[in-house]
Amino acid sequence: MTTSTQSMALTVQPGNIESYVRMVNNIPMLTPEEERDLAERLQQEGDLSAARQLIMSHLRFVVHVAKGYAGYGLPQADLIQEGSVGLMKAVKRFDPTVGVRLVSFAVHWIKAEIHEYVLRNWRIVKIATTKAQRKLFFNLRKNKKRLGWFNQDEVNTVAEELGVSTKEVMEMEARMSSHDQAFELSSDDDEQAGGSFSPALYLEDKSSDFAETLEQDNWEANSARRLKAAIDTLDDRSRDILQARWLSEEKQTLQDLADKYSVSAERVRQLEKNAMKKLKQSLA
Repeated sequence: MTTSTQSMALTVQPGNIESYVRMVNNIPMLTPEEERDLAERLQQEGDLSAARQLIMSHLRFVVHVAKGYAGYGLPQADLIQEGSVGLMKAVKRFDPTVGVRLVSFAVHWIKAEIHEYVLRNWRIVKIATTKAQRKLFFNLRKNKKRLGWFNQDEVNTVAEELGVSTKEVMEMEARMSSHDQAFELSSDDDEQAGGSFSPALYLEDKSSDFAETLEQDNWEANSARRLKAAIDTLDDRSRDILQARWLSEEKQTLQDLADKYSVSAERVRQLEKNAMKKLKQSLA
């Protein structure tokens, strides 16, 4: 698969879901041996091309999981995009020595990112902030068979099935059925509303504190100067490694730098660790 095709597979266009699904389903799946080899290359050498292959071959599973959240009224493209972020996090943390396939490990990360997206966008003010409330929210959506409010028998049934009180079920249903109030009134609303208000009118404008703004600017400038001075204390190779690994737009892998300096990737990692330690000591 070409680089341009890979970039397309990682970017979901809202009006192109069908073609995107066809494209990711055409990406070959990996054998257990191929998956383990790629994961070891990523873990031991920081091989980004191996990470890319692992991600690409599992995008079909992201689509599959995202389809299960189609009933929340959110764009399917966004659900897939968030699930892809979860997949990337899973690939970064995947340990091939544990003996499980990546898809079994990644499904929890994919669902976690989609859950966060659903909860962030279902209401401006979060309706589920604790772990128990989140579980109730998703199960309540699954158990709700119609748009109207639950009757008492339905409340009792859901409470029994989920092991919660009827009060919790009714509170969550009320949250889900509520509407957000606009944070700011539009110009038309402002003219027509008369005595209406918006929450934005009651917020303190801290940006008007000139002294605080100036102090913040000075602090940031001082921090930048201290960081530059600390970097200047490093030897040329250590400075180059830090810039290539942390300060450049196109970050290089350990293996890239190992090839450049004709040393092992582990040696580059040690140099990077020592350089970071010196920086911390200088800044302290």
